[in-house]
Amino acid sequence: MHEEKEMKKEDAPKAEEKKHEAHAEKKAEHKPAEEKPAEAKPAPAEAKPAAAEPEKPKERKKGRLAVVHVYSSKNDTIITATDVSGAETLAWASGGMMVKSSREEGKPYAAMQAAAKLVNQLKDKGVDTVHIKIRAPGGNGSKTPGGGAQAVVRTIARMKMRVGRIEDVTPLPTDSMKRAGGRRGRRV
Repeated sequence: MHEEKEMKKEDAPKAEEKKHEAHAEKKAEHKPAEEKPAEAKPAPAEAKPAAAEPEKPKERKKGRLAVVHVYSSKNDTIITATDVSGAETLAWASGGMMVKSSREEGKPYAAMQAAAKLVNQLKDKGVDTVHIKIRAPGGNGSKTPGGGAQAVVRTIARMKMRVGRIEDVTPLPTDSMKRAGGRRGRRV
């Protein structure tokens, strides 16, 4: 039995040689009798074989990521851009910086102007992606953001900034102090 295995090992290279010879003969049969000389054609810049590796997705260039904190109340909109940790402030703007009249500080127009200023400052610093965190006064105040919050998000998106996520981070009380206005409420 041991001798049979050795014989098979010796015969294996011979069988391989026979396969190669048979393959070479078949190729010779299929060649045309007279071959034309190939014309000189300019080679394409990048010749890709038909069964090449699948195309890799385009690698986007690395930009910086910032977190945009939007505080929007009825009376003002304050926008602050920080790094991811929140420790370093990259840029900030508010509705009050954009308009002269104090009654217009909380309006969407002032918020749009503030957001445009902030985005330009961020682009100068190489930031191309932002996460947005929207905050209303919260606590025992209003739980809904003012009109400027939506305008800020729209403006950031229109100015070709990549928006990662949008969160509402309004503080909600588990229990809180007594709301202003007294027992019978604010009498107008």
